Amino acid sequence: MIQTPYLLFLGDAPDQLAAKVAQGIKDWRPDNAVGQFRMPGCNADLGIKNMTLDEAKAAGAKTLVIGVANRGGIISDAWKTVLVEALQKGYDIASGLHNLLRDEDELVAAARVNGRTLFDVRIPSVAYPIANGKKRSGKRCLAIGTDCSAGKMYTGLAMDAEMQKRGMKSTFRPTGQTGILITGGGVPLDAVIADFMAGAVEYLTPDNDPDHWDHIEGQGSLYHVSYSGVTMALIHGGQPDALILAHEPTRTHMRGLPEYELPSLEALRDMALPIAQIANPACVVAGISVNTQHLAENKFEAYLAEVEDRMGLPTVDPFRQGAARLVDALDAI
Repeated sequence: MIQTPYLLFLGDAPDQLAAKVAQGIKDWRPDNAVGQFRMPGCNADLGIKNMTLDEAKAAGAKTLVIGVANRGGIISDAWKTVLVEALQKGYDIASGLHNLLRDEDELVAAARVNGRTLFDVRIPSVAYPIANGKKRSGKRCLAIGTDCSAGKMYTGLAMDAEMQKRGMKSTFRPTGQTGILITGGGVPLDAVIADFMAGAVEYLTPDNDPDHWDHIEGQGSLYHVSYSGVTMALIHGGQPDALILAHEPTRTHMRGLPEYELPSLEALRDMALPIAQIANPACVVAGISVNTQHLAENKFEAYLAEVEDRMGLPTVDPFRQGAARLVDALDAI
């Protein structure tokens, strides 16, 4: 088990979005975040206390969590200097990067000498089956995005929290490193061999009570040429009864792909729903989740109202406003 609380390592993150792993932990498990460690040149800030390794250790931190999800998931030489020092000072290290801690000889040696543990949460721990497409009992909801990092995980967590508050049967099902670090379990889907991805989602969302909702953490985007494959596996393996469209309205292009524009919500709806209905003909689009963090207080409500009028679906920022209306929409299915 990964020991808490954490010191969140932001490294030299180029922007706030690059620190989305740390941001998710801070937002959803704030009691687990003692502080943040930022290197020179870091342009991300979680708004919590900056700490040195010694300060965080004195405050009770047990694990240094690499909270940066950079493109390609690389552990740089500059990072290694800090990570080795952390192991020497008694920290365990947890990471969800594709570049595994256990493949870094310096880190493995430092962990062994100092009696510490390296946690690679992006390693599948189960021999997942190939998907069979059989209908499962229970209900499932999947957030799908116009882009990567658009708020899909926050949507699922917020809807699960609202259902739990109402006494409804609900489980958040993590499929990425941030969700796994927040909840303590799940499937690192983008590290699963392609033929088994949909089967891994079936495994993650088994038969359940007829009135139980699984909120499946979304990944990638059907429109993102780098990461569309994992989205397709979620749609077919998840067999969702409901889709929530997730959107970040201030983007000028797809994340990491400046030559690609974002699709409209209408285009996403019209593409995703027929794909979902291959595995579950009863699937519907139930609502829209908008990440309005970059819209001003005096503008975001007007934007949400315009989208809702245009799309004819309940439209909210579930982190800013709560997910009650999205849950109402699911409850009506």
